[in-house]
Amino acid sequence: MRRGRRIQTAWAAAALIVSLITSALGSQAPAVPAAELVRRTVQNEVRSSEDQTPQMFVSLKETGHGSQTKIYCETKDAMAGVAIANDGKPLTAAQRQAEEARLDQLMKDPEELKRKRQREKEDAERVARIVRAMPDAFLYEYDGTEHGSAVAGNEDDELVRLKFRPNPKYDPPTRTEQVLAGMQGTLLVDANRYRIARIDGILYKDVAFGWGILGHLDKGGHFLVEQGDVGDGSWDIRKISLAFTGKILLFKHLDIKSTETLKDFRPVPRNLTFAQGVELLKKHENTLAEVDRPATNHNQK
Repeated sequence: MRRGRRIQTAWAAAALIVSLITSALGSQAPAVPAAELVRRTVQNEVRSSEDQTPQMFVSLKETGHGSQTKIYCETKDAMAGVAIANDGKPLTAAQRQAEEARLDQLMKDPEELKRKRQREKEDAERVARIVRAMPDAFLYEYDGTEHGSAVAGNEDDELVRLKFRPNPKYDPPTRTEQVLAGMQGTLLVDANRYRIARIDGILYKDVAFGWGILGHLDKGGHFLVEQGDVGDGSWDIRKISLAFTGKILLFKHLDIKSTETLKDFRPVPRNLTFAQGVELLKKHENTLAEVDRPATNHNQK
């Protein structure tokens, strides 16, 4: 009799465990299809980019030729930026003078500033085209979850991971979107805020542009972008890593390898002019110099 009760108790415990596991898995099951989550997220990304808080931030860009640290400030005219270090070393007096002369020239030449703004606008439009194409260019499937990090999402949040691969039915409307036809990888999404925390893609085949006449990207190219909360509730890109080889017009060899990390974000007024942005950069540069300057040893003789 006691043995029968023990068996019943064991089966009941097993059933309870299975029930708890099933319930837990069920609670984690996505509420919407993967493609729909991506579509909603992309729509929100586009809306957010149109009303993004201007920022001042520090950039560390590393390439095969070394590294450069710059401070940037977003203004209504164009992005203002100034280099403050090369390979971790402060600029020389001559290099600082060259940076100041470049900024002065931009402030004195409205046409050159206008051309700079146009180039930045075209770059932003190309990025927007890529992002808007994502729901249709790829096929998606859920691939579990992972916690956010210091550069992707928020560290305390659980994010949804999705695998993506090219959609064979997608027809790229322009050369800008053609690269998507050869890319696969993973997407990390904040499903509560509908924000993309990470795009990690790799070219699994060569991608040709204009039937190969205009150029191509080689198989194995890697593309990584991570973004997250910059401290005031708004999101911005925190890391960009590119590694591509190929050819342009069949003659010029293309070899891009760089990693850019963005940090120390500070919101700035929306109506800043380029000149006002430059002044903010100079003040921030002086502040950084004061912080980095070694303390004076008063006991030294």
